[in-house]
Amino acid sequence: MRVLYFAWVRERIGTGQEMLETEADTPAALLEELRARGGAYAAAFEDVTALRVALDQELTGFDAPLAGVSEVAFFPPMTGG
Repeated sequence: MRVLYFAWVRERIGTGQEMLETEADTPAALLEELRARGGAYAAAFEDVTALRVALDQELTGFDAPLAGVSEVAFFPPMTGG
């Protein structure tokens, strides 16, 4: 699965994307796996209240199923002007 990180998430982790194998069944479970790595991941995902997730480029909730998904993106909310 390809995992993308944007904005401050990317800056805290130090990479914009990575490929990983996961047993997670939802984005919330994936976040727990990533937090368990510790260090920069734990810091980046300490507070996810200001975080959004997209599965295969569609905005969704953290409880959406990951089955069949090839790309997960984590990013902060965006503002327009």
